[in-house]
Amino acid sequence: MAKHLRGASAAAAALLCLAAVAAGPAPSPSAAARFVPGPCPKTAEPVPALDKARCGFLEVPENRARPGARTIRLATAVIPATSAKPAADPVVFMAGGPGGETFDDIPILVEAGVNRGHDLVVMAQRGNRYDQPNLACPEVDRFNARYPGFGYDAARAKRLMLEAFRQCRDRLTADGTDLGAYNTLENAADFAALRTALGIARWNVYGYSYGSDLALTYLRTHPEGIRAVALDSVTPPQSAILPWGWPSAREGIGAVLDACAAEPACKSRYPDPAATLAEQVRRLEASPLTLDAAPPRGGAPVRVVLDGGAVLNLLVANAIKPRDLPAALDELARGKPERFARARAADSVQVTGMTAHGLTQSVACAEWVPGTSPSDVLDAGRRAFPGSPRTVLAQAPQLPFEQDICRIWNVPDRAAGQRVATASAVPVLLLSGTFDAKTGAGFAREAARTLSRSTSVRIPGVTHWVVPQSPCAAQVFASFLARPTAPDTGCVAGLAPAPFTLTPK
Repeated sequence: MAKHLRGASAAAAALLCLAAVAAGPAPSPSAAARFVPGPCPKTAEPVPALDKARCGFLEVPENRARPGARTIRLATAVIPATSAKPAADPVVFMAGGPGGETFDDIPILVEAGVNRGHDLVVMAQRGNRYDQPNLACPEVDRFNARYPGFGYDAARAKRLMLEAFRQCRDRLTADGTDLGAYNTLENAADFAALRTALGIARWNVYGYSYGSDLALTYLRTHPEGIRAVALDSVTPPQSAILPWGWPSAREGIGAVLDACAAEPACKSRYPDPAATLAEQVRRLEASPLTLDAAPPRGGAPVRVVLDGGAVLNLLVANAIKPRDLPAALDELARGKPERFARARAADSVQVTGMTAHGLTQSVACAEWVPGTSPSDVLDAGRRAFPGSPRTVLAQAPQLPFEQDICRIWNVPDRAAGQRVATASAVPVLLLSGTFDAKTGAGFAREAARTLSRSTSVRIPGVTHWVVPQSPCAAQVFASFLARPTAPDTGCVAGLAPAPFTLTPK
């Protein structure tokens, strides 16, 4: 769900029963919140849009349920519309992750035209980079840089990963951070408080990936002042349960392979890429490859291990572009693993402190993991990829060893109050990419069931985070902001996936 992380399934539906008790009261956004103007963050890379932005911090209680809780500060920017006559209702953006760096997304949003006709409000979710406190885990970043040199589920990788999270948790809690307060309900209350603190009567909400989970939670718990909601790469809260990654992976990867079969040239060159994938996952899990590979963006070669789990998770992460996937699998089967090796080597380059792993784990361990067991994850994996090795399917996609991490992270179980479908008559746009293996397009159907004025759009051949990838999706988004109950979706009919890469036999 993260822009760099991890259909509702039968397993998810069964687990949802564990959360069937009524949700408790949402945190009050009015508790001692205020906006304090200040300079814009000094970002690692230049963000030109900040030159004209109004910036500052939203100050809110860390834990609204605890009288006298300390105050935290959330970095905020209001970026003016590029139009000479912008609409009165801004767009507030909710980033993916959780824990993804929000301010780095601003150039992507501007390039996609999100602030063309509306001011754009960006706030780093609590614990994010540029917030106070910042729940970064450099210990985890340093491990992640080493991870490509281990098997995906290797015992040593597990030991080092768990130790990195233990060190991060100990450091954060020693500084007085209440990790249990970093959750989606508190995040939603923060955004409700921000609207009031900025004096905005109505605004539009745009959330992608985890941000769509947050946006739906916000719409459910604080609907006041929301004009319209756009959800991109949808994850409904009621479906955000640890095994969900497997049906999403099956849907997204399967759609790529089906598109190859539907393209005569691809089908002729690669008659059965699904069988090739299954065979290579089994082969490499039994006999992993160890080789040196240079990261795609440059740098010295690093030692990488390709086993079955690594190969499948690289596909979920979109590390191999869909148009290249059949070719890459064919090369792998013919003893040419370089594409996959370079893709895994990319993770050896980590920007320390960019991702707020503390927020990631506080949300995952409070909301996604409770009530799940290793057998739930394994069963979902077997339904998605029957015949794949147990060792591959035992780890949820892009969330290896998550249940072990959560025993270390030790935050309160908030699943019952979070795994709740949002029922609303507010206009909602749901955008999905058919090749998205992180949040499968089937999730949008699940979310739309209780959204009575929703419009669902699937963009063929697109992966995770649709609007920046597709000019058509950006047009649909803009028309939705102009007419939330009747967006113009006409451009979708003429879309098709890009042609597949064909390599010589």
